[in-house]
Amino acid sequence: QVQLVESGGGSVQSGGSLKLSCAAFGYSYSIYYMAWFRQAPGKEREGVAAIDSDGITVYADSVKGRFFISQDNAKRTVYLQMNSLKPEDTAMYYCAATFSRAVPVFDIRSYTYWGQGTQVAVSS
Repeated sequence: QVQLVESGGGSVQSGGSLKLSCAAFGYSYSIYYMAWFRQAPGKEREGVAAIDSDGITVYADSVKGRFFISQDNAKRTVYLQMNSLKPEDTAMYYCAATFSRAVPVFDIRSYTYWGQGTQVAVSS
């Protein structure tokens, strides 16, 4: 079992920055992909950024150049640095993890473990 605990959400004005953290507990050393998803009210959950155990990253087009995913393997923590935030970035952000390798990284069905979510609100 793996438990994921997110932190770092909050409210910020447009153009501001936030850094989210996701700590993995339990059987976490076999995790291959960790990813950040977000879900705005009335919308489907969408993938934002993902990182594999080798540090290879993938980003959704909507956040490329503004969001950056990184990991600290010693701390078993993944981070999402969000810069130049826009009101449309407002959503609940979720951390997700999977042991699987050959999976679509932005498909929610690829992930077995999910955090409880952390809210990000960006005002104009």
